[in-house]
Amino acid sequence: MKTRTLEDKEDKQLVTDALGGDRESLATLLSRHHPMVYNFLQRLVLNPIDAEDLTQETLVKIVTRLDSFKGNSQFRTWVFQIAKNTFLDSKKRPLEHAIVGFSEYGQDLDIIPLDEDELIGNPERELLFKEAKAGCMMGMLLCLDRQQRLVYVLGEILSIESKVAAEILEVSPENFRKLLQRARKHIVSFMEDKCGLINKSNPCRCSKKTKGFIKEGWVDPLNLKFTDTRLKTIKEMIDAKNDDLSRLEKQYMEHFQSHSFLTPKSKKLVEIINSLGTRQEV
Repeated sequence: MKTRTLEDKEDKQLVTDALGGDRESLATLLSRHHPMVYNFLQRLVLNPIDAEDLTQETLVKIVTRLDSFKGNSQFRTWVFQIAKNTFLDSKKRPLEHAIVGFSEYGQDLDIIPLDEDELIGNPERELLFKEAKAGCMMGMLLCLDRQQRLVYVLGEILSIESKVAAEILEVSPENFRKLLQRARKHIVSFMEDKCGLINKSNPCRCSKKTKGFIKEGWVDPLNLKFTDTRLKTIKEMIDAKNDDLSRLEKQYMEHFQSHSFLTPKSKKLVEIINSLGTRQEV
């Protein structure tokens, strides 16, 4: 695996070549970064189609503003800043209005009964259980406000070092760490109260909620949104980070990082990258 320093050096050379008119370098640059951008935005808005739209907008901005990148930071940091601003400038999606807080979300989960009988013997049940787990945990992220969500996704799920994450969010590293600790407390407190993944005294289990999630339309067995057995996990795709986490916080973080590292279901983004890469000028 390449080091972040080597990748950044390659990125900056690709930027130079792209600004010089090399269309292949531009396409390579976009192809290199769009998977992480998509996964970042998908955790912020939950809906894959909304994430694709925001990713498309981000890619266009990268191309049209490429000459504003001065190389004072890592190129990926600059890309994340554009993606972050694209998200913050966007209108709230329907799911952001539907999931308004932990209390209401917890009540919605409580209504769904615990039942797994009809899934016993289903050869695809483990995949459905993973989908239910990932979807439920993604819903928890929407219980955070937009700033807290950005902080948690950057610092906890993508495990970006606090100095870099603070630069992306344009806050001080100290302020970022305070915001992250606050977001952690919200997530851990909710999961400790509701979720049986770590706290075994809680009755809620992904396997026992899956049938109910399917009935309510939260999980579509024919169209899995958050799980793909062919792909790596987020944890495999990110840089390792040392952090002063409590044992409990680390356990919950690892569950978020065990989710699939996703690619868009449609071919739209690949087509966009190809079209942007064929532009004569950037």
